Amino acid sequence: MKTDFAKLDRAFNPRTIVVVGDKGDNKYLWLTAQSEFKGALYSVQIAPQEFDGIAALGVKNFTSLMDVPDPIDLAIVSVPRVVAPRVLDDCIQKGVAAAHFFTSGFAETSTKEGINLEKILIEKSQAANFHLIGPNCMGIYNPRVGVKQSPIQYSGIAGPIGLISQSGTHAINFSIEAHLHGLNISKSVSFGNGIILDSADYLEYFAQDKDIEAIGIYIEGPKDGQRFFRVLKETAARKPVVIWKGGRTDAGSRAIASHTGALAAQAAVWDAAVRQCGAVTAANMEELIDILKAIIYLRPVKGDRVAITGGSGGLSVAVADAFAEAGLQVPRLTRKSYDEFASFFSLIGGGYQNPVDTGNANSREMKRILSILEADDNIDNIVLLLTARYKSMYLTDQIINATIDMRNSTSKPVAAILSYSFSAEYMEKAQTLIKKLQDGGIPTFVSLERGALALKKTLEYYRSKNSQKTE
Repeated sequence: MKTDFAKLDRAFNPRTIVVVGDKGDNKYLWLTAQSEFKGALYSVQIAPQEFDGIAALGVKNFTSLMDVPDPIDLAIVSVPRVVAPRVLDDCIQKGVAAAHFFTSGFAETSTKEGINLEKILIEKSQAANFHLIGPNCMGIYNPRVGVKQSPIQYSGIAGPIGLISQSGTHAINFSIEAHLHGLNISKSVSFGNGIILDSADYLEYFAQDKDIEAIGIYIEGPKDGQRFFRVLKETAARKPVVIWKGGRTDAGSRAIASHTGALAAQAAVWDAAVRQCGAVTAANMEELIDILKAIIYLRPVKGDRVAITGGSGGLSVAVADAFAEAGLQVPRLTRKSYDEFASFFSLIGGGYQNPVDTGNANSREMKRILSILEADDNIDNIVLLLTARYKSMYLTDQIINATIDMRNSTSKPVAAILSYSFSAEYMEKAQTLIKKLQDGGIPTFVSLERGALALKKTLEYYRSKNSQKTE
C-alpha cells in the first residue's frame, strides 16, 4: 500500500473530525479531548442513551457516518472490536482521509478472534488504500489546531518536535513532560499495532514536514525492519532523529508481545543499526527529551572539552564527576585564562580551576567569567550552573542575561543546569528561569547527569553526521 501524504496532511491538520462510538462510561474521552479543536467536530453514535450527553457537550450527533454533511479529514473510532470492520467500511465509503482506531483487542491479544479481526481490517484497508492509524492507539496530536490524544494535553501553541510513538501512554507523557521542560510538539502520533501505517510511514511523512525540526521516536519493533532503517537513514540525513527502543531486556521483550504484538530485537544489534543510520539512541523518556532539547538549542557540538561555572563547594566536585563519567573532559584552562582570573577573582569561598567555583563572592562577575571561558582555547563547550533558590532574582537575571549575550556572540555550545527544591515556590521559579534561558537559546537541564549525558549524545550526533558527509 502506498502512503498518500495528502491524506496524512488532512488527518494531521483536519478541518473536520468525527468521533465514532464515544460513550458516557468513558466520560466522552474523545469528544472531550477535541473540545479545543478549531474545526468542525461531530459525533456518530447509535445508542439513544448517549444522545443527551453528547448534546450537552455542544456536539451534533448522527446515527450514521454517511449522514455527516462535511468531507471528513479524521475519524476517531472507539467501538467494540467486532464492530470495527463495519465502521471501517463506512469510512471507506464516505471517503474519510484517515481513521484512528482507538479500539483494541486484536492480534496483541494472541487470540483467534483478535487475530482474525485484525486480518479483516488489513485486507479491507489495503484493498481501498485506506489510511488506518492503529488500532490499539491514541492517534494524532496537533496542539496548533487543538487535536489531542488526551484532554490533559496543551493546545494553542506548537514547537519544533515531531514524535512517533508505538505507545499511547508514552506519547501523552512525553508531550506533557517535554512541555514542562520548555520543549513543545509540532505533531505527534501514537500508532499502536501499526497494521497499515507503521513507523516508517510516519517517519517519511515527518521528514518532509517543514514545521518539524527534530524527530523523537518510541518504538517496540518495526513491521518491516529493512524499510524502517532505509527511511531512517534518509530522514537522519535531513534532520535529527532520536530513538528510544522499548523491549531492550528479556522482560521488556515479553511485555511487547502483549502490548502491540511487535517483534523484539537485540539491544546491541539495534543500537548499532541506529547509529549507522546517523540517528541517536535514548534509553528512556528523560534521555529522549534531553537529547532532543540539546540538539534543538545547542550550536553544533564539535568537541568534548567542557568549562563549567556557577557552582560552589561540593557541587563543583559533583558536576566535574558527572561530566567526566559521561565521557566528556573537564580540562585545565590555559595559562592566559588563569592569569586573567588571578587579577580579580576572590578565592574566599571560590576557585577558578575548572569548574570555576564562583561561590557568592564572584557571582556578580559572571559576565567577565564567561568571557574568559569563551575565549579559552582549551574549551569547546560552556555550562552554567544555576539554582532556583537564589534569594536575589535580580542577580539571577543578571547572570542569565550575561549568559544569553555570550551565547549570541559565540560559536561554542552553551547549556545550563538548574537545581531546585521540590516545593511549589521553587518549581514555579524554576519554570520561569528555564523559559528565560531557552527563549535565549540555552537548553536547560534539571540535573548534572541529565545535562552531561545530553551534551555527550549531541556530540555523538554531530560526529556521526560529519563522518557520513565524508563517506
